[in-house]
Amino acid sequence: MTYLESLMTTFAVDLSLRPTTFDLWHVCLAGTVVVLMAVLILLLLVMLLSRSRYKKEINTKTIQPIQPIEPVVKIVEKIIEVEKIVQAPIPEPVILKEYTPDAALQMLGLLQKEARFIDFLKEDITAYNDADIGAAARVVHEGCNKAVNEHFSLAPIRNEQEGSNITVPIGFDASAIRLTGNIVGIAPFTGSLIHKGWQVTEVRLPKLTQGHNPNIVAAAEIEL
Repeated sequence: MTYLESLMTTFAVDLSLRPTTFDLWHVCLAGTVVVLMAVLILLLLVMLLSRSRYKKEINTKTIQPIQPIEPVVKIVEKIIEVEKIVQAPIPEPVILKEYTPDAALQMLGLLQKEARFIDFLKEDITAYNDADIGAAARVVHEGCNKAVNEHFSLAPIRNEQEGSNITVPIGFDASAIRLTGNIVGIAPFTGSLIHKGWQVTEVRLPKLTQGHNPNIVAAAEIEL
């Protein structure tokens, strides 16, 4: 016999028996069970309602962007300004312009016409003495001077006397002034004027005809 069977035999409990009468104690116990079940159902409803409201709030709320802290923004702006001051300026890109060689070929032809410039350059002068070369150079000089003065107006870039002290200001035109020697620091610079420089103020090249070939700077001459 098992322990449970011996226990049931000792107390003689009949499990098939059912209560036939309800006293006040059973009524209170049944009422308590009903109240607890109602409270439990109410709590479940409250939890479901609160959960649904929480989901709706999450869906309706928009994510606000994070606003930077004002002192941090000011510090970053100051750092950027300091970097701009410290960094060296980026040089502007060099843009190469393309020119047609017609004007240069035309001027070369004028120098050949007035001073036989190309003939002088292509001549082998090693067989001539200095006096002969000097006489030929005088002729070439006069012809070149005539051709240049006839078709160009020239003016010096600087009007000061060569050898005088010159102050080069900040933002000077690097194409008009060339610095040489020991260049240290930034402008303004002070130095001695070595060469005045030249600039063309007017160009008077003759107009070319439609069928002119600018590559022919000197036509071949045939005597009949």
